[in-house]
Amino acid sequence: MEERTRAYLRGRFRDYYRRTEITPPPEADEREWGFIPWTEGPGTTMVRHRSLLELGDIEDFLERKRPRHVYFSVGRYDDPGAGSMGEKGWRSSDLVFDLDADHLPGVTLGEDSYAEMLATCKDALYRLLDFLEDDFGFSELEIVFSGGRGYHVHVRDDAVLDLERDHRREIVDYVRGIGLEYDHLVDRETVSGLGRKTPTERRTLRIDGGWGRRVHGYFMAFIEELLDLSEDDALERLTAFEGIGEGKATATLNAARNNREELEAGNVTVHTAISQLAERFFEEAVERDNAPIDEPVTTDTNRLIRLPGSLHGGSGLAVCRLDRAELEAFDPLADAVPDPFVGHEIAVDVEEGGEVELGGKIRTVEEGPQSLPEYVGIFLMARGRAEKEKE
Repeated sequence: MEERTRAYLRGRFRDYYRRTEITPPPEADEREWGFIPWTEGPGTTMVRHRSLLELGDIEDFLERKRPRHVYFSVGRYDDPGAGSMGEKGWRSSDLVFDLDADHLPGVTLGEDSYAEMLATCKDALYRLLDFLEDDFGFSELEIVFSGGRGYHVHVRDDAVLDLERDHRREIVDYVRGIGLEYDHLVDRETVSGLGRKTPTERRTLRIDGGWGRRVHGYFMAFIEELLDLSEDDALERLTAFEGIGEGKATATLNAARNNREELEAGNVTVHTAISQLAERFFEEAVERDNAPIDEPVTTDTNRLIRLPGSLHGGSGLAVCRLDRAELEAFDPLADAVPDPFVGHEIAVDVEEGGEVELGGKIRTVEEGPQSLPEYVGIFLMARGRAEKEKE
């Protein structure tokens, strides 16, 4: 990045911070703070182990230093400005989850557009929120668009603040479906009665919540689809599964037709073939419904995370704090474009052209000197795809 480009971005970041109200996290003075300045060279230098007392008022600091990136710690400490983690005196930590489109299944780098990657990431975010809100019952949640390629979720319920790394690892394993087994989701009951020479075991999927509800919902969607097909098509659908021949397919279809209410109640022992099929869907449900979080972020009680309201130095987009109710309508490539960068054009020299989707528009940018909307130019410069031209 040339000095002219760096100076321009620093100046415009300062203008943004002059006009933006920043709300710091709870107990901000107990947290470590860090930032990355606009330094020369290809690398980045993190300035960290700073307390809020050292930085001063956060809005004044941001306007004065206009950093490329700014972070605060998920942890709270006795002495947040101490130079080593051992000297800080850990008190507690938020439980933080990071979803990054770069690392998501279903995202193909180099093929998927920025918008497609972020849409896939939002789908994963909904799955994560389902775990946090429904399975764990957390209520103190803060959802944040990272300004880059993903989302953060901060959990600040009292029950999680004192959790050590091992306990946070257990939460990670749960939302990722790591180590989960089908038998963990099944209740067993010995059934005896008229006409039964020997007692039998009834196995019932737990459908009132958790992974059992997810597996059952996935399995029942397949059963509904199966029963809507003609018999020939239904049998063909079943025999597509490895190990299911025509005889077992017929038995499975008949069992599904004759025991629909039992299946809806979670009883998967209406027929051996049904029980085996339900277990097959367990692995598919875990693969489909797990939340593909960045695991080390959640287990790290000392992690630094981006400050909501700040700017992302790799995109020029705002790090946005989001209400749950506005998440569905939120378009990061339009709603995270900073207002001060909208409404006028700047001269840039584009070194890497291609499609850019920002501000609700898709434009193809050619290489070479040209005039572009400022937010597009800043995006390209921040990503190393353009340099600032003289006006």
